[in-house]
Amino acid sequence: MRLTIVGATGGIGRHLLQQSVAAGHDVTAVVRDPSRLSADVRVVRADLATATPQALAPAVSGADAVLSCLGPRSRADVGIAHRGTQTLLTAMQTAATRRIVAVSAAPVATIASPGRPHPPRHDPGEGPFVRYLLGPTVKAVFRANYRDLASLEDALRDSGLDWTVVRPPYLTNGPMTGAYRTALDRNVRGGLRVSRADVAHLMLAVLSRPETVKAAVGVAR
Repeated sequence: MRLTIVGATGGIGRHLLQQSVAAGHDVTAVVRDPSRLSADVRVVRADLATATPQALAPAVSGADAVLSCLGPRSRADVGIAHRGTQTLLTAMQTAATRRIVAVSAAPVATIASPGRPHPPRHDPGEGPFVRYLLGPTVKAVFRANYRDLASLEDALRDSGLDWTVVRPPYLTNGPMTGAYRTALDRNVRGGLRVSRADVAHLMLAVLSRPETVKAAVGVAR
């Protein structure tokens, strides 16, 4: 497949790039700093904080799928997930590229956004520990980041494209195992963490799972 990876030098993006190349895919990497790339692939240099749809056109034109690892790494980056994703979607719409898989986060399932002002108070996959103790604490600390990701999900739903959003919980630097669990349109019961390498593996796996189109996929060990 011809794949475009956005954020290919980030925590998940590095694994996604490595796994895609190892699987024999034709990869285009969209990165701010090409010197950080560890693979010999086609590169489009772009900063999604300021890029225009025209600047991203060469990256998405002719792609079978776009895999986006774009998200706020700190409070200073809040806003980049929605803003950058909207620019990316506009470029895809212009190029008639339909398939996109993007990373969000498990707590976003219950975060309000302009497009979803009344989300469920609790996710069906949450156990008592997450629902009443861990979840409220995490959302209080990272609420601005999660609102950005919730707006990212709004943009996907409004795009008319064939999107899938992957919602991992706490990310680790563990190895790729393929032994993770998934749940459609809900978080994974009892799932508290997952490796970045396994999230990358899932992003590739959903490309052959039509039931994940226009759906959120929870993932956890």
